Amino acid sequence: MMFLTKLMLLTAAETDADLSTVLEETKAVAEEVQEDLQNLKPNVILETVKSWLPGLMSFGYRLVIAILILVIGNRIVHAVRKFLYKTFTRMNLDPSISRFLISVADACIYALAIFIAADKIGIPSASIIALLGSAGLAVGLSLQGSLANVAGGILLLLLRPFGVHDYIVSGGYEGTVQSIGLAYTTIITVDNKKITIPNGQISNSTVVNVTAQEKRRVDLVVGIGYSSDMKKAKELIRCVYENHPLVLAEDGITVYVNELADSAVMIGGRGWTKTENYWQVRWDVLEGIKEAFDANGIEIPFNQMDINIRHTS
Repeated sequence: MMFLTKLMLLTAAETDADLSTVLEETKAVAEEVQEDLQNLKPNVILETVKSWLPGLMSFGYRLVIAILILVIGNRIVHAVRKFLYKTFTRMNLDPSISRFLISVADACIYALAIFIAADKIGIPSASIIALLGSAGLAVGLSLQGSLANVAGGILLLLLRPFGVHDYIVSGGYEGTVQSIGLAYTTIITVDNKKITIPNGQISNSTVVNVTAQEKRRVDLVVGIGYSSDMKKAKELIRCVYENHPLVLAEDGITVYVNELADSAVMIGGRGWTKTENYWQVRWDVLEGIKEAFDANGIEIPFNQMDINIRHTS
């Protein structure tokens, strides 16, 4: 028991000694800091601020100039935008292409203003150009197909091989054009299906604009039997064309022998009508020819095949 008591007293004494040492060291550090603060003169701080002041004023001046350049650039963008809008309106340019060209002009002016402002505050323009070039290359590679469609859309809107409400045939699709965008063209088929075609595909393929002209020629070819009266058949076909109210008789009607086929004499007929009436005239003339042939005993043959059977003993 006596041993434990002595051990506790000894431990307490050592702890008090350690605390005294720590307090003395802390007091010494505090005295050194106080002495350094007393030795620091106000003139030293003032001189330091004075040495920084020219650099700060120069940077502030360049920063103000850069901000002014950006503000002026923004004003120029608005002025150019109004000018281009009025110009494109007078030119009757397609709204999609006009918006695209105005956006390109805005981007160019903003980029130029940023380059000049960055140069004023000490940022090298070469670094900005390199950064934008790398970003543009990455974006171009990732959007290669979309950019091709946009380029095709620009060509379509500038060259105008067809317009809205035209009936076109392209790449295995046909229908009435509903809209022409920068990337896609939308058409409506005769059975009211909506088809969206990439402009890149249209610009790289043949486009047939069915409704580009005011008039279309209705060409028909029908076959009659070799035993039928050919002159009578030609006369009947001509009468059907001439009696149709939507056929433009003043533009001429032609009836001719087109071909002497294996089982029929092919007779062709040609007549003009307005483009919007094409299908109606075609259907009516076909029906009229069939009725006229039936009424006058003109045979319309069908494909026949003669089979000879040989009996062998």
